[in-house]
Order: sequence, then structure tokens, then C-alpha cells
Amino acid sequence: MKKQAADGIVIVKKYANRRLYNTETSSYITLDHLAAMIRAGRDFKVVDAKTDEDITHNVLTQIIMEEESRGETMLPVNFLRQLISMYGDSMQAVVPGYLEASMDSFRRNQEQFKSAVEGAFAGTPFADMAKRNLAMFEAATQGFKAATPAAAPAPTPAAPAASKDAEMAALKAELAALKDKIEKLGE
Repeated sequence: MKKQAADGIVIVKKYANRRLYNTETSSYITLDHLAAMIRAGRDFKVVDAKTDEDITHNVLTQIIMEEESRGETMLPVNFLRQLISMYGDSMQAVVPGYLEASMDSFRRNQEQFKSAVEGAFAGTPFADMAKRNLAMFEAATQGFKAATPAAAPAPTPAAPAASKDAEMAALKAELAALKDKIEKLGE
């Protein structure tokens, strides 16, 4: 029986034996599957199969704990201590909204940075180099979204040495031309 909430949210049932059942695909899934759904932008709601209680928050927290235990920690110890100290504090009600707004801002800034870098080098010999550097930057920020083995990007094949030499020569020529222009401007 395929089931989706009216607003397009996939319903996942969690059974007493801790198994998760995706009602959209009619299959059992793991926490890794849920993490992959999040990375793909899919929205879901996890409900207790017996009581129909919404337990999404608990399951998301469990996913974070599993990601952190894999050795690629993203949450610094001091941050965790500060977060724990906020429980029971008079500001506790404000913290979730603040954290959500901060994360949204971080994501927007990441996209703006990407667009600015791509635009700054468009039409120059540095464009390919900028794209590669941007790809490395994005790969580094993906530690935040630790990739599953199936979602890992395929390594790019190494370019032949001749094309690397040609690319280097072109970059050196462009650099020399830029130096000449700068010298002429200084005269």
C-alpha cells in the first residue's frame, strides 16, 4: 500500500523491532536510506507503526548520532556542550529557530559564493581551474553530508600529460599577457 501525506511528504513507519518501512516504495529501509533521502531533498515523516505518533525528530537525531560515530564529526565538542547547557535555560525556546535560521543563512551564503566564483572567472583561461577548485570546495563541504558509497562521486579520470602541459602553457601565456598589461598601465 503506497502512502504519502497530502503535502507530498513520504510516510515512513517504524516498527517495534526497529525496522523502518517506506510506505511510498513498499520496502524496508535503513537510516542510511533516510539520510540519502534528505540529501536528495525528499521530505518524510517517521511515525510509530503502533501508535501513529510522529517520531521524526528522534529518528533524525539518531541519524546525526550515526553520522558522527563514523569518524567524520561535524559537531564540535564545545558546540555540543553549549547546546546541552541550553536545555532548561530560559532561552531554550529561541535556540531551534536561531539554529535553523543560521543553517539557512549558511546554505544561502554557500550558493552565493559558488555563483560569485563561477561568474568571476567566466570566459577566462582560469574558468576550468576555478571549476575544479570549486568542485574540491564542494567536496570538502560534503563532509557535512557524508556520502553513502552509492552516492559517492565517481573519480574523474586523469588528463593526459600532454593536455596538462598545453593547459599550463596557456595559463603561463595568459599570465605573461596580464603582466604586460599591468606594466603598461603603470607607465
